[in-house]
Amino acid sequence: MTRLITVVACALIDAQTRVLLTQRPEGKAMAGLWEFPGGKIEDGETPEAALSRELFEELSITVLRADLAPLTFATHTYETFHLLMPLYLCRRWTGEVRPQESQAMAWVSRDKLRDYPMPPADEPLIPVMQRLP
Repeated sequence: MTRLITVVACALIDAQTRVLLTQRPEGKAMAGLWEFPGGKIEDGETPEAALSRELFEELSITVLRADLAPLTFATHTYETFHLLMPLYLCRRWTGEVRPQESQAMAWVSRDKLRDYPMPPADEPLIPVMQRLP
Protein backbone atom coordinates (compact mmCIF):
# COMPACT_ATOMS: atom_id res chain seq x y z
CA MET A 1 0.00 0.00 0.00
CA THR A 2 1.30 3.43 -0.96
CA ARG A 3 1.94 5.93 1.81
CA LEU A 4 -0.11 9.15 1.52
CA ILE A 5 1.62 12.45 2.28
CA THR A 6 -0.38 15.66 2.48
CA VAL A 7 1.38 18.97 1.99
CA VAL A 8 -0.13 22.41 1.51
CA ALA A 9 1.00 25.09 -0.93
CA CYS A 10 0.23 28.74 -1.56
CA ALA A 11 0.06 30.86 -4.68
CA LEU A 12 1.14 34.23 -3.30
CA ILE A 13 0.15 36.89 -5.83
CA ASP A 14 1.58 40.40 -5.69
CA ALA A 15 0.12 43.71 -6.88
CA GLN A 16 1.52 43.09 -10.40
CA THR A 17 -0.30 39.68 -10.45
CA ARG A 18 3.01 37.81 -10.34
CA VAL A 19 3.26 34.51 -8.47
CA LEU A 20 6.00 33.70 -5.98
CA LEU A 21 8.04 30.56 -6.64
CA THR A 22 10.78 29.24 -4.38
CA GLN A 23 13.58 26.90 -5.37
CA ARG A 24 14.16 23.68 -3.49
CA PRO A 25 17.61 23.94 -1.87
CA GLU A 26 20.49 21.51 -2.22
CA GLY A 27 20.19 18.53 0.09
CA LYS A 28 16.40 18.24 -0.25
CA ALA A 29 14.54 15.88 -2.54
CA MET A 30 14.07 17.41 -6.01
CA ALA A 31 16.71 20.08 -5.28
CA GLY A 32 16.85 22.86 -7.84
CA LEU A 33 13.20 22.58 -8.87
CA TRP A 34 10.83 25.51 -8.36
CA GLU A 35 7.60 25.25 -6.39
CA PHE A 36 4.82 27.15 -4.72
CA PRO A 37 5.82 27.81 -1.09
CA GLY A 38 4.32 25.65 1.64
CA GLY A 39 5.07 22.38 3.38
CA LYS A 40 3.90 19.40 5.36
CA ILE A 41 0.82 19.49 7.55
CA GLU A 42 1.74 18.42 11.08
CA ASP A 43 -0.46 16.18 13.24
CA GLY A 44 -3.43 18.13 14.55
CA GLU A 45 -2.94 21.06 12.14
CA THR A 46 -5.48 22.31 9.65
CA PRO A 47 -4.16 23.01 6.14
CA GLU A 48 -4.64 26.74 6.74
CA ALA A 49 -2.73 26.68 10.03
CA ALA A 50 0.07 24.68 8.43
CA LEU A 51 0.29 27.13 5.55
CA SER A 52 0.38 30.15 7.86
CA ARG A 53 3.15 28.48 9.90
CA GLU A 54 5.16 27.46 6.83
CA LEU A 55 4.91 30.89 5.20
CA PHE A 56 6.15 32.53 8.39
CA GLU A 57 9.00 30.02 8.81
CA GLU A 58 10.08 30.08 5.15
CA LEU A 59 9.32 33.65 4.08
CA SER A 60 8.90 35.70 7.27
CA ILE A 61 5.35 36.81 6.39
CA THR A 62 2.16 36.59 8.41
CA VAL A 63 -0.90 35.27 6.59
CA LEU A 64 -4.32 35.26 8.23
CA ARG A 65 -6.78 32.42 7.68
CA ALA A 66 -9.25 34.93 6.20
CA ASP A 67 -6.69 35.80 3.48
CA LEU A 68 -6.30 32.20 2.27
CA ALA A 69 -8.72 31.06 -0.43
CA PRO A 70 -8.78 27.38 -1.46
CA LEU A 71 -8.09 27.27 -5.20
CA THR A 72 -7.50 23.68 -6.31
CA PHE A 73 -5.42 20.65 -5.43
CA ALA A 74 -2.83 18.41 -7.03
CA THR A 75 -2.36 14.69 -6.61
CA HIS A 76 0.63 12.71 -7.85
CA THR A 77 2.07 9.26 -7.29
CA TYR A 78 5.82 9.28 -6.78
CA GLU A 79 7.90 6.11 -6.53
CA THR A 80 7.57 5.67 -2.74
CA PHE A 81 4.50 7.74 -1.80
CA HIS A 82 1.38 9.47 -3.07
CA LEU A 83 1.20 13.25 -2.64
CA LEU A 84 -1.99 15.22 -2.03
CA MET A 85 -1.45 18.98 -2.18
CA PRO A 86 -4.19 21.58 -1.64
CA LEU A 87 -3.29 24.91 -3.23
CA TYR A 88 -4.49 28.15 -1.66
CA LEU A 89 -4.52 31.60 -3.20
CA CYS A 90 -3.28 34.57 -1.16
CA ARG A 91 -3.15 38.20 -2.25
CA ARG A 92 -2.67 39.82 1.18
CA TRP A 93 -0.09 39.29 3.90
CA THR A 94 1.85 41.25 6.50
CA GLY A 95 5.59 41.70 6.32
CA GLU A 96 8.20 41.69 3.57
CA VAL A 97 8.74 38.42 1.73
CA ARG A 98 12.27 37.34 2.68
CA PRO A 99 13.62 33.80 2.29
CA GLN A 100 14.55 32.37 5.69
CA GLU A 101 16.10 29.09 4.53
CA SER A 102 18.60 30.46 1.96
CA GLN A 103 16.28 29.36 -0.84
CA ALA A 104 16.17 31.27 -4.12
CA MET A 105 12.85 32.89 -4.94
CA ALA A 106 11.32 34.61 -7.94
CA TRP A 107 8.20 36.66 -8.63
CA VAL A 108 7.03 35.20 -11.94
CA SER A 109 4.38 36.44 -14.36
CA ARG A 110 1.83 33.69 -14.83
CA ASP A 111 2.57 33.31 -18.55
CA LYS A 112 6.22 32.49 -17.66
CA LEU A 113 5.53 29.75 -15.06
CA ARG A 114 6.51 26.99 -17.51
CA ASP A 115 9.99 28.54 -17.76
CA TYR A 116 10.70 27.25 -14.23
CA PRO A 117 11.20 23.48 -13.88
CA MET A 118 8.82 22.15 -11.19
CA PRO A 119 8.19 18.85 -9.45
CA PRO A 120 5.65 16.68 -11.28
CA ALA A 121 2.96 17.36 -8.65
CA ASP A 122 3.19 21.14 -9.23
CA GLU A 123 2.99 21.09 -13.02
CA PRO A 124 -0.81 20.55 -13.28
CA LEU A 125 -1.29 23.70 -11.19
CA ILE A 126 0.23 25.93 -13.88
CA PRO A 127 -2.84 26.05 -16.20
CA VAL A 128 -5.05 26.80 -13.19
CA MET A 129 -2.81 29.73 -12.29
CA GLN A 130 -2.76 30.99 -15.88
CA ARG A 131 -6.57 31.09 -16.03
CA LEU A 132 -6.93 33.31 -12.96
CA PRO A 133 -8.30 36.78 -13.61
